[in-house]
Amino acid sequence: MKLKKLFSYALLLLITVGVVVFCIDYYVKKKTEAAVYTQIEEVPYNRVGLLLGTGKYLSNGGVNLYYQYRIDAAVELYKAGKITYVLISGDNGSKDYNEPMEMKADLKVGGIPEDHIFLDYAGFSTLDSVVRCKEIFGQDKITVISQRFHNERAIYLAASNDIQAVGFNAKDVSVNYGFITMQREKLARCKMMLDLLFGSEPKFGGEKIEIP
Repeated sequence: MKLKKLFSYALLLLITVGVVVFCIDYYVKKKTEAAVYTQIEEVPYNRVGLLLGTGKYLSNGGVNLYYQYRIDAAVELYKAGKITYVLISGDNGSKDYNEPMEMKADLKVGGIPEDHIFLDYAGFSTLDSVVRCKEIFGQDKITVISQRFHNERAIYLAASNDIQAVGFNAKDVSVNYGFITMQREKLARCKMMLDLLFGSEPKFGGEKIEIP
């Protein structure tokens, strides 16, 4: 009987957690749906596009499609005159891993001039990238560049930090390719709510950098 009771409590807890995760995921989507764009001609102009970093290569050596599609989206935005500068914010946690520098190289190949690209090496999380965009680089109006699910979370974070943000959605991947990422995203949104509740700050500060 005691075991049956414990099982009932565990099941109730699991259901409760599932409902909370679902509600947060849905809430973030609804709150940001008017600020995410897929069609380039509909994107409003912002001087700076915040390109959210990710690794270029997968563990099997293949190119990460999330990475490639974000590069393509940033180049498309720039060439369409929807942004003037790109701020790349990513992880540079070791000398052998440098997301901003890899992305910068590929943006240059795509035709974006070097003097129109700025790098934030301390974008260790989406929260870090968004908050540092304002605190370090002085931007309170931006276009976020990533896949839709990522843009939604970044835009929500931006609004919570008095930053006006829209998102341009990079091409998404197939369901099979992105299944694990999408499940992690649901948990990331729950963590975001906790970060906002407890006033979490970026890991690093630093001197202010001016984007002309």
